[in-house]
Amino acid sequence: MKFNEIQELVKLINKSNLSEFKMKEGDFEISIRTKNYGKVRAKNIKNLQSSVPQVVSVPTQMPAAMAPPPPAVPVAAAAAAAPPPPEAPASENKNTLLIKSPIVGTFYRSAGPDKENYVGIGSIVEVGTVVCIVEAMKLFNEIESEVSGKIVNILVDNESPVQYDQPLFEVEPI
Repeated sequence: MKFNEIQELVKLINKSNLSEFKMKEGDFEISIRTKNYGKVRAKNIKNLQSSVPQVVSVPTQMPAAMAPPPPAVPVAAAAAAAPPPPEAPASENKNTLLIKSPIVGTFYRSAGPDKENYVGIGSIVEVGTVVCIVEAMKLFNEIESEVSGKIVNILVDNESPVQYDQPLFEVEPI
């Protein structure tokens, strides 16, 4: 992989909501992690600091003339240029809580087409219960509930695209 290709890859990862990216091509292996690595399921994802990708692993046989890429622009700067996410629908019941998507991707209610849905209306969830999957760039991220209660509404259709911070489920605390 050429130096300019690595730079473009770092820029793409920086613009995405990925927390980790790995690639192997022959003897070349690269792993890029952002500061959000391991925090995708963090309780308060809005308060996470902006993430700057860091090259963790470099080619095993890097030419001497090839230096590591310069730091990429922080995601916060890229996000400032992006349009704001659509407004969340107002909850009919003011006593309910929302489970929101921590990333941009495709929403799936189950682990596969022949598998049962993680949760449905009436399901009881606790903090840490897997409620769905959001696929982002071929990575399937299990989304865990950050609240305890009963699912009273599913706000997104299966296999629909979702935005960052978009409400997915409405939960009535119990």
